[in-house]
Amino acid sequence: MSTPVSTYSAAHRLYVKSLYKRYLVNSLNWYIRRDLWREKAIEIRAEFERNRNITDPRALALVLEQAEEKLAKEAHPDPYRPPLFPDGTKWERNLPPRMFSAKEKADALAAHH
Repeated sequence: MSTPVSTYSAAHRLYVKSLYKRYLVNSLNWYIRRDLWREKAIEIRAEFERNRNITDPRALALVLEQAEEKLAKEAHPDPYRPPLFPDGTKWERNLPPRMFSAKEKADALAAHH
């Protein structure tokens, strides 16, 4: 038994998955409560499922272009950053002090005396 041939490439699937995840992350930036966000996530999934069976490449390109524009328009101005990630509230906070070599330490001590 042979497997059915897919109309779309692996790169296309990765792009759509990336777009879907970016939609979810952006909506999570707008909602504080997970129960409210879950409803929005279900709406996003339904929107993606509605467009799942589009086979015309031009129509698909138009749908994806509109989705990118909508995502850019609805992007949160101050997205959530995990505290320890770059630009997070704890990023590079309380860094350990620089360790000096023996020569640098001796030079610093000599300069103070």
